[in-house]
Amino acid sequence: MSILEIRDLHVSVDASDRGDEPIPILNGVDLTIKAGQTHAIMGPNGSGKSTLAYSIAGHPKYQVTAGTVTLDGADVLSMSVDERARAGLFLAMQYPVEVPGVSVSNFLRTAKTAIDGQPPKLRTWVKDVNTAMERVKMDTAFSTRSVNEGFSGGEKKRHEIVQLEVLNPKVAILDETDSGLDIDALKVVAGGVNRFREQEDRGVLLITHYTRILRYIKPDFVHVFVGGRIAEEGGPELADRLEAEGYDRYVAAAS
Repeated sequence: MSILEIRDLHVSVDASDRGDEPIPILNGVDLTIKAGQTHAIMGPNGSGKSTLAYSIAGHPKYQVTAGTVTLDGADVLSMSVDERARAGLFLAMQYPVEVPGVSVSNFLRTAKTAIDGQPPKLRTWVKDVNTAMERVKMDTAFSTRSVNEGFSGGEKKRHEIVQLEVLNPKVAILDETDSGLDIDALKVVAGGVNRFREQEDRGVLLITHYTRILRYIKPDFVHVFVGGRIAEEGGPELADRLEAEGYDRYVAAAS
């Protein structure tokens, strides 16, 4: 059964702060992520990869002008942001935000309660959070600190993987999770994603510029994203070709 289906998606970005009309970014995206599949989207800067991620998640800056997004047949675009999370969507952001005054533990417990409809049992909750943090080699003392405040880039990305493990969504959308990571942190983060992928009824949409992370997270499908649409699709071998050839021919064809 299909988990996430995107059909003819067109999206514009709100430019009203500059007094401009909305700017079209996505120009007819078609993508289906089935249970157990990992899809990698690769492409140059400005091609619309992050716009796709934020549009699915419901960021108000992005206006869907045409097309559909469904999750297990339910209309995602009619849902509020919190309803999308409860339905099973998860977004790991390229630049995770800081939330001063809210501890990691309270943040995670509030999110888990909202998704499940009831609070997790305290006797197991602390153990679950600590285990998730230990798996990504993150000091459990971070659970008492404000969300991402004073965290290094690597610590923020590890915290995203802790969220992924604790919340256990249906579909994980990972927007350049490898950005700014050294090789050790990359391996740890990739290990967390791979643990999530071991569940046969879960899907992953991995957005990246580079093939580096794909050495540790093997995709089933690779999509080349240029000019706000998918220019080519293939298996893992397509990523190797992109590493050797780059995106120039796709950009030229889209011009």
